[in-house]
Amino acid sequence: MRFSFDSYKPCYRSLITLGIPIIIGQLGSIITGFADTIMVGQHSTEELAAASFVNNIVNAFIILGTGFSFNLTPLIGMNLAQRKHIAIGAWLKNSLAANITTTLLLLSILIMVYLNLDALNQPDEIMPLIRPYYIISLISIIFVMLANSFRQFVEGIANPSISMWVLLAGNLLNVAGNYLLIYGKWGLPELGLQGAGISTLISRIFMLLLFVAVFLRRRSYSSYRKGFALSRINTASWKTLNAIGWPIGLQQGLEAGTFCITAIMVGWIGKLELAAHQIAITISLISFTIYLGLGAAVAIRTSFYKSAGDWDMVRRITLSGVHLALVVVALVCGFLLVSQSWLGYMFTTDEAVIEVVKILLPILMLYQLGDSIQIILTNALRGLADVSVIMVISLISNFAIAIPAGYLLGFIFDFGVAGLWFAFPISFICSGVMLSLRTRQQVQRHLHPGVMNRG
Repeated sequence: MRFSFDSYKPCYRSLITLGIPIIIGQLGSIITGFADTIMVGQHSTEELAAASFVNNIVNAFIILGTGFSFNLTPLIGMNLAQRKHIAIGAWLKNSLAANITTTLLLLSILIMVYLNLDALNQPDEIMPLIRPYYIISLISIIFVMLANSFRQFVEGIANPSISMWVLLAGNLLNVAGNYLLIYGKWGLPELGLQGAGISTLISRIFMLLLFVAVFLRRRSYSSYRKGFALSRINTASWKTLNAIGWPIGLQQGLEAGTFCITAIMVGWIGKLELAAHQIAITISLISFTIYLGLGAAVAIRTSFYKSAGDWDMVRRITLSGVHLALVVVALVCGFLLVSQSWLGYMFTTDEAVIEVVKILLPILMLYQLGDSIQIILTNALRGLADVSVIMVISLISNFAIAIPAGYLLGFIFDFGVAGLWFAFPISFICSGVMLSLRTRQQVQRHLHPGVMNRG
């Protein structure tokens, strides 16, 4: 089929309209991550290394939990297409219950990791910094998971600007708190890394309270509140949410787990490499956030059109998401290309760390293509509630390919931290190929019932 810009133009507009508020809200979180990394890095290299270790472990579980909470998107899309607002309120209530049980499981695993931190062989000088920061970060997961249900609700009913403003407000509070508590301003104690953790915890509590206030006070949500109040938490809904949520959560968790395990292996090399790893990861989150925002818009629209039975629009929305992501890839790579000589200085004045960052940035550019496509296609399948295959593909691309390849290149072939990072583009490209085949198969099956996918 020949490409026609005019036929895709409404899809681009739809995705951009939905995606921009989501992206802006998420970029607020990334800016906060930038502020955290810059402020902690300026305070000390040891604290930056400790933050890298803890953030990569804890964030892997937060990302898994966030992926689990995406179980609400296809359910909202299905009911929204049928104007069943009361049912959506009931699903929100059950989503909160499912998220709480998942949070308890995640916390129990993280506590076990904490009790065995010494076995992970990180540099001795950063261990006293790691332990208290880890505990503070662990507590904040509770509030992230509860807020995720409300966030998926407002984005699922096509009100993404609400989550944008809530996230921006929370992240501004976090930046201000970082400044006050890391450096000890306005008479407050200078807490360094622990101050950053406390500030993040306060901001996450604040964002949850804002989401709750919006849900309780917004007039247009009256039918959703009615469904929330009248419904009961029930086993059938809990099972449905878990059946959809765990494959998505494990898919995202497996990918985040790859970064977590990579961070642990980077720590085996040294604290300078671990600090540089944190800087490069923080930079990479900008593009990741944009792809994820576009992906969320793709999931919302594919879910809607699937429920409406319009599979041609499902196909167009998915391809439009890929087109827009590729434009972002070009822009991100262009920026990294012209800024790689000075970008590291934003985060630290340690020349040894900056030299390692310069090695990692070209690899970061290399994996943009695979990362963007796999995120869009994963979200397209999420919108179609075709989630089990996502988990399998993630398991193959991350644990069967990325981690062994990283260890092989990093330690066996002795390429060090660059070898560990080269595993990422390999993994993302493999994931993108497998997801594209699955997405095409699903769309063709419904566009041409009874006809097998033709090559």
